[in-house]
Amino acid sequence: MKRIPHQGKFHVDKKQNHKRMKKILFYTAILLASATFSSCDSLLDVTPKSDLTDDGFWKSEADLKGACNRLYDQFDEVGGHDTRGDDQCMGSDVSTGAWTVPAESDDWSKPYRQIATANNIIDKGSKASVDQTTRDKYLAEAYFFRAYYYFQLVSKYGDVPLILKTFKSTQDPDIQAERTPREAVIQQCYKDLDFAAAHLPKVSALSTTSEFDRRRVSRSSALGLEVRIGLHEGTMQKYHKLGSDSQWKAHLQKSIDAYTLLKAEGHALYTVGGPAVSYQALFFDESNLTNKEIIFAKAYGPNGGKGTGYTNHTYTLQCEGSNAVTRKMIDMYLYADGLPIDKTTLRITPEPSFNTAFGYMKDGVTPAGTGNIGKRDPRLIMSFWRIGDPQDNANATVGDAKIGWITVGKGAFAPFGTMSTHPAGYVQKKMFGGNDRYGNASQASDYTDRIVIRWGEMLIAYAEALYELNGSITDAQLDETVNALRARVGFTVKLTNAFVTANGLNLLNEIRRERTVELMCENLRYSDLIRWKIAETELPQAMVGAKYVAADNGITVEDPARTARLTDATGKTPNGSVEYSTNPEPGLYVLQSKTMRKFDATKDYFYPIPSFDVAQSGGKIIQNPNW
Repeated sequence: MKRIPHQGKFHVDKKQNHKRMKKILFYTAILLASATFSSCDSLLDVTPKSDLTDDGFWKSEADLKGACNRLYDQFDEVGGHDTRGDDQCMGSDVSTGAWTVPAESDDWSKPYRQIATANNIIDKGSKASVDQTTRDKYLAEAYFFRAYYYFQLVSKYGDVPLILKTFKSTQDPDIQAERTPREAVIQQCYKDLDFAAAHLPKVSALSTTSEFDRRRVSRSSALGLEVRIGLHEGTMQKYHKLGSDSQWKAHLQKSIDAYTLLKAEGHALYTVGGPAVSYQALFFDESNLTNKEIIFAKAYGPNGGKGTGYTNHTYTLQCEGSNAVTRKMIDMYLYADGLPIDKTTLRITPEPSFNTAFGYMKDGVTPAGTGNIGKRDPRLIMSFWRIGDPQDNANATVGDAKIGWITVGKGAFAPFGTMSTHPAGYVQKKMFGGNDRYGNASQASDYTDRIVIRWGEMLIAYAEALYELNGSITDAQLDETVNALRARVGFTVKLTNAFVTANGLNLLNEIRRERTVELMCENLRYSDLIRWKIAETELPQAMVGAKYVAADNGITVEDPARTARLTDATGKTPNGSVEYSTNPEPGLYVLQSKTMRKFDATKDYFYPIPSFDVAQSGGKIIQNPNW
């Protein structure tokens, strides 16, 4: 490459670099497309015999299926915990506001690689010598994933280049496409999903025996994604003033209409085992026949398998070893009277034990008070570990999953104790696979399918979309949505218009609260903060963890480093810094002071586009504002 000396430094010749970048992008696209067909994952057991350059490849259903299998192999958007929000302790640089413009980023490049796979299938597969119904079914899978990834890009970056074809030449101008307005990209997502919904099979028609075929996308998957996208775009455009009133209302109506169609597909809340267990068990029952709540999930497994040809995920390990939840999230759960922590008369404060927040004494079994004193939404104790938790034993199971806290080399759950890997936050039990999940030595060996879209989300999304569109929601609609979620766990206090008025509540806030609680740690909280335009208020707050009570762990000699981080009854730490004054409680452990957190509303609502991609576009891609 030609280099031009300038002021003692070497500068790359821009014209030569421009040509080089086009070639890199073109050949990268070719290689990625070739990989789609030359090395499908062995898990999927359908390996095409030819690569991209073989004109004889696109001849059979097996060819189309093998090509589409790559889409499932690439799909890893649910690999772990989303720590960008305010619900999980010690968030990412995005959460703290400490991020900068990256040179390169998988947030940008990975979706485009996966879109390239989908585009190649749509382009080449449309010429396959199979009947129209079969061809459209597999094209519909590619359309679904293309919409999924474009929605991911728009959610983070706003306007993004919309590429709907494969590249055949380095001279193709679309290699350096400019950003397409987000509305146009989202409309393409709807178009893709409408095609997918029309040509994908119903969930009831999916295989009940194949570990992976039962998790192929269905008509329900496409409709469910439309529900999610319509709600997101409707509220994002409404609160960020990104479009006209008619435009954001149309998105909300799209979400509502998709929900109405989805209702006919036979989905229902998972209730196997009854109110005391079903909310936990729904994440472990992988059968389409018994778990009708699943709309779209990432397949792992087969369960119990080891070695070559098996995949697992680390979500369970992260629950136990590297993830904890904030006190703010705990405080969002209602009390038994249906009221929030700042309005209820059932709250116990100061809390004598770590367990008091869950409504129990230190033994984990005895109620913290008489009657309903201290008692809360049943989802709280189904979602978090407490000291002396009755499920904390090696044989405890939910569905087919062992969920006990006990692991090799560790004792029972003990917050702030020497045996606990979570010294400062509340520890997630929801979706936790537990000890020796399927006979393997490590908790990392978890083959449980990861649910991406479920009926519970659809219910609360419908309630929110109705309220945002109409400014109201009927009691009958609340019964269908919010109150159905509560009834599943035996929480009998209903949310009604009269209840809201009588108790001075805000109905929209209560719908949002219900969403946050129901979908806790399902990787949606950050996007909710963004679309509601409240991240500028919620994220620059202290990261506050669990309630610390020395006697709970038999600690007699205090650690000054720990006590320096504990709040008093007003929410202050010993240095006088006010860290948690909204619902103050003495003894809360401050993980990260608010002085270490920031959110710049002029730029942080959108991700910065990687500098490499801005540069290689030849000036066509313009960086997001103020980055």
